[in-house]
Amino acid sequence: MTLSRRGMTYTLVGADGRPYSSPVPGTLGGHRGARLYGRLDCSSALRAIARGGYIRHRVFFADAGDAVAAGYRPCSRCLPEAYQAWKGRETA
Repeated sequence: MTLSRRGMTYTLVGADGRPYSSPVPGTLGGHRGARLYGRLDCSSALRAIARGGYIRHRVFFADAGDAVAAGYRPCSRCLPEAYQAWKGRETA
């Protein structure tokens, strides 16, 4: 997240996997190393953040379409239906 004088700007990852500035915060968070994304209130992500090792790998997306297009998979904990659909495509 980057602060500007006139307001907040947020750094999101686009469908091409590149970061861009947005005046609107992302709706989903992800982990760059594990290439997964989930809800901002995901209990697994919040626990990892509380332990302190997750923050520097954290990325944000405007929506699930951008996350998937950038090569990220859904979180099995907070997005179980999307994860099962992804898992089914991976094994097929």
